[in-house]
Amino acid sequence: MLIEHQNKMIPVGRQAELLGIARSTVYYEPRVDSYNLELMHLIDEEYTKAPFYGSRRIREILKRRGYFVNRKRIQRLMRLMGIEAIYPKRNLSKPHPGHKIYTYLLRNKSIEEVNQVWGIDITYIKMKHGWVYLVAIMDWVSRYVLSCNLSITLEVDFCIKPLEKALNIARPEIFNSDQGSQFTSIAFLHCLEERSIQISMDGKGRAMDNIFTERLWRSVKYEEVYLNDYATVSEARQGIGNYINFYNQERPHQSLSYKTPAEMYFDSNNQEKTLDCILSMAN
Repeated sequence: MLIEHQNKMIPVGRQAELLGIARSTVYYEPRVDSYNLELMHLIDEEYTKAPFYGSRRIREILKRRGYFVNRKRIQRLMRLMGIEAIYPKRNLSKPHPGHKIYTYLLRNKSIEEVNQVWGIDITYIKMKHGWVYLVAIMDWVSRYVLSCNLSITLEVDFCIKPLEKALNIARPEIFNSDQGSQFTSIAFLHCLEERSIQISMDGKGRAMDNIFTERLWRSVKYEEVYLNDYATVSEARQGIGNYINFYNQERPHQSLSYKTPAEMYFDSNNQEKTLDCILSMAN
């Protein structure tokens, strides 16, 4: 662990500040017992493999693996993870009460240019003794991850921080999200509206509306998260941050004629390549 609780020379708060992480993450403890945590990790793996699975089918899959749990427990854990059992798409939060509904602008729309459409999404990341949430903003044409963030909670600031960072790189014509409370908050929408960016929001249950980010989550989990067993938030932060840089700058994509996302994004955008993505840690 990077933080030394017994270090009398440097207070824990100062150590956290120097490492660029929130003090709250130093004392992070999981909110469920070890058995339920094990079930959550299994649910995450099955859902990532088949995002159209609901609680009934996941219960049967777990039963085949020797976990005899009732459907109510599966539903409760899926809600805790932010997986909506009814719809085939992660829905990590409820819409903010009374929030403005924005039309889905991308149906039958030809998307051919870098910075034409960006998308944002959140996913569950398993750790050895708990979990965190990962948010990423991606350019749809190049698949380039412009910014990302890691958090132990789903507060609005968790999503605003990477949005502001991405908007320092460029500005999209259209910004697409689901109707989660983070993305429908006044503060989040203000960041887009003040720059005259068109806002597009997925319809409930439309798993394909943000398909490029869903494919990113599958790659992140199968090629990084499931191969490791993060003991601390710091380990998760470093491992996932390194993977995002690999994904952007070294991993060729068949759909991009075997270019990397960075090559596709910056060559098309006629601008110099930015520094590596440093995965920040929200409160």
